[in-house]
Amino acid sequence: MSTHIAAATGEIAPIVLFPGDPLRAKWIAETFLSDAVLYTETRGMLGFTGTWNGHRVSVQGSGMGQPSMAIYANELFNEYDVQKIVRVGSCGGLTEKVGMRDIIIANGACTDSGINRVRFNGLDYAPVADFALLRAAVEASEEMPLSSSVHVGLLFSSDQFYSTRPELNEAFVKHGALGVEMETSGLYTLAAYYGRQALSICTVSDHLVTGEETTAKEREQTFGDMIEIALRAATAAG
Repeated sequence: MSTHIAAATGEIAPIVLFPGDPLRAKWIAETFLSDAVLYTETRGMLGFTGTWNGHRVSVQGSGMGQPSMAIYANELFNEYDVQKIVRVGSCGGLTEKVGMRDIIIANGACTDSGINRVRFNGLDYAPVADFALLRAAVEASEEMPLSSSVHVGLLFSSDQFYSTRPELNEAFVKHGALGVEMETSGLYTLAAYYGRQALSICTVSDHLVTGEETTAKEREQTFGDMIEIALRAATAAG
C-alpha cells in the first residue's frame, strides 16, 4: 500500500490511463469500463479498476504538473508493478497547424522544468514515448472514425500554467512543438527509468493562437475519441 494511492496489492491493473483531473478519471471509468471499482480516493485523487473489451484496465488521476504526476507515476511503477501508463490529458494549441479538439500523440516532450536537470546533473535528456504504444495509437487513430484531426509531434511540458515568459513558446514552436501541457516530459523520463511503457495523448482544449477554449465540463467529459485511442493502443501494444 503506497503513501498517496493507498490501494491494496492487486487492485491496480498493469495498464493505467492517467488523466490529470480526478473527475475525468471518474468519467472514463463510468463511461468506458465495465464493473469499475473505486480503489482510492486519498486526497481526492480518484482511481478505478475495471475491464475494457476483456482487458483489465485502471484509471488514475495524477493532478496537475510534473511534481504531482511524478508522485503517482513513481508509486504506480514502483509499488504496483504497472507496465503501461497512457496519459490522457488536455493541452493548449501552440500553432495553427492544430485546431480545437484535435488530438496530439506525443512522440517526445520538451520542458522548462528543472526536474530532469537535477536528475541528470545539469545535462539535457530527451524524453520520448514508447514506440510500441506510439505505433499502436497511430494505427488505432487511422482505424477509427474521428471528428477531429490527429497529429504526431512534440509537446512542451511547462512548469507554469500562467507563464511569465510567453516568448519561450515561440522558440519551441519553431522547433516543432504542437501543444503545451504540464506532465509528459516527466512521465516519459520515469517510464524510461523504470523500464516501462508510457505514452501521452492530449486533446487541444484551448488555443494560444486563436484564443478559443473549452469549458471545464467539456474538458472533463467530452474527449471520448482520445480515450478510445488510448484504450485500443494500450491493450494492443506488446
